[in-house]
Amino acid sequence: MQMGRIHRHRCAPPCCCEVVCLYGGKQRRHPAPNSDVNRSSSLTFPQTGISCFSRSRERSTSCDKSHDKAPAVLMETPCRHMSNMCWFAVVLTVLSLFPQKQEGLPKTHFQSRRHQGFKTHDEPQFTEKSFTQMLDHFNFNSMGNGTFSQRYLITDKYWEKGHGPIFFYTGNEGDIWDFAQNSGFITELAATQRALVIFAEHRYYGKSLPFGEESFNIPEVGLLTVEQALADYAVMITELKQRLEATRCPVVVFGGSYGGMLSVYMRLRYPNVVAGALAASAPILSTAGMGDARQFFRDVTSDFEGHSSECRAAVSGAFQRLQLLAEQQDYDRIRSDLALCKRPSSDKDIRQLHGLLRNAFTLMAMLDYPYSTHFWGNLPANPVKVACDMMLSGSDLLVNLRHTAGMVYNSTGELNCLDLYTLFVECADPTGCGLGLNSLAWDYQACTEIELCYESNNVTDMFPLMRFTLADRETYCSKRWGVVPRPGWLRTQYWGNALSTASNIIFSNGDLDPWANGGVRESLSSSLIAINITGGAHHLDLRESNAADPESVINARKTEADLIAQWVKTERMRFSNKV
Repeated sequence: MQMGRIHRHRCAPPCCCEVVCLYGGKQRRHPAPNSDVNRSSSLTFPQTGISCFSRSRERSTSCDKSHDKAPAVLMETPCRHMSNMCWFAVVLTVLSLFPQKQEGLPKTHFQSRRHQGFKTHDEPQFTEKSFTQMLDHFNFNSMGNGTFSQRYLITDKYWEKGHGPIFFYTGNEGDIWDFAQNSGFITELAATQRALVIFAEHRYYGKSLPFGEESFNIPEVGLLTVEQALADYAVMITELKQRLEATRCPVVVFGGSYGGMLSVYMRLRYPNVVAGALAASAPILSTAGMGDARQFFRDVTSDFEGHSSECRAAVSGAFQRLQLLAEQQDYDRIRSDLALCKRPSSDKDIRQLHGLLRNAFTLMAMLDYPYSTHFWGNLPANPVKVACDMMLSGSDLLVNLRHTAGMVYNSTGELNCLDLYTLFVECADPTGCGLGLNSLAWDYQACTEIELCYESNNVTDMFPLMRFTLADRETYCSKRWGVVPRPGWLRTQYWGNALSTASNIIFSNGDLDPWANGGVRESLSSSLIAINITGGAHHLDLRESNAADPESVINARKTEADLIAQWVKTERMRFSNKV
């Protein structure tokens, strides 16, 4: 997901270095004609916008072109003795770029790939099915008992039919296939506990649109509520158990982020249906209006500051530079430095630009996994570190900011410029709603039940001042959807932090995840267990096992597996005691 294309060329031994060629940015150096480049660490090609520099690599990485498909481990020290043959290779690399368009947005410098980690079993083959679901579970007249088609995925590859547990993923704000393909721990656990696995799609997301193309019209969108979604899952579980002759099979629900919130709520609202819940990265407190509005972007900043204080200063400095140019109304410079498709011309455009750039850092903090991923676009391993290295790679902070944001907005390398209003949509969630129809659904939910009044201030965080108060939310939501938010409703409905009478819930959070401090970080009882994962990003524990996993998440998954096995055992005993 990067906005700067960096062509990498590994020199042949004995030149153990890496040459990095940047184009689409400003020129940095102009070596004098006939100068000795043997000792030079950079080279600029006039009138092309292409500049190259060398950096040494760790000795453990070999120096041939066979590593072109894997990101190198870079050190800060430039190569000091580059051979003429190495620079000749650079020239050839640059010449190979000329057929491409040289102006506008540079392209990604990472070719992301699927990281092959440990696998304990073969990949399951999910079957996509549909379930006839009630439109409105709580009003017998409004929709005339109308129904819609709700999508779900299922695999019985590991299931001990009629006896093994059912692992049910409470789908959240997106296409259900995305969650199934990024929650491999559930199927790994199913393989060891002989479970049936179901991933259910949330109403109004993916293909589960109750009114088709009219689903986001008013009043049709009014049936998009947490309560309706939970009832969908309860009805689906109950009916599928009947169809599959699995009425005595214990059900455990799983979810990540908003899906984790739903898993908690399922255990609270329908304990007769589910025996326990694993809620990964579930911000059940902050989304209920219980927390500090500054917390989220402060924690995003902490991730980057944790890499280096210089990184935070560079990001903050870039935004300050951008603000200064905006105050001077130097919109042409802003467009040029950030490779925007259109020249900004108003305070609204600058706010949109601030939001787009801030969102890039938010996603990198959330998805700061130790291996490359393809969940929300393509990100390299340890994207926070990569971003910080990018922000510190030169003296022009805005150019550095452009390349860094490109990790998110140009992962395919296909963009020539950045369109402010198509790549990012400002909405009732300051952390970002995404794009497409799914973004409409989440925007509506953020206007009704889900409270997301987070703001940045450039004091406790590294971002520009961008407030989003309860009053701002009410004004926006009234205009956009014709609704007035109800602050505190989730707290009333789903208990807030008064959870002491609940049971069998795991709250897992990674300390790199900016959502973590909006959730439960301390165990509340012997059956309300908080698991804190050192070095873990957003619901890392739900992802499939990987060779790069930190020990903390390996231990977390083991604890989760043991607790779930105990819940299943206890539920079976309860079934056996029934007449």
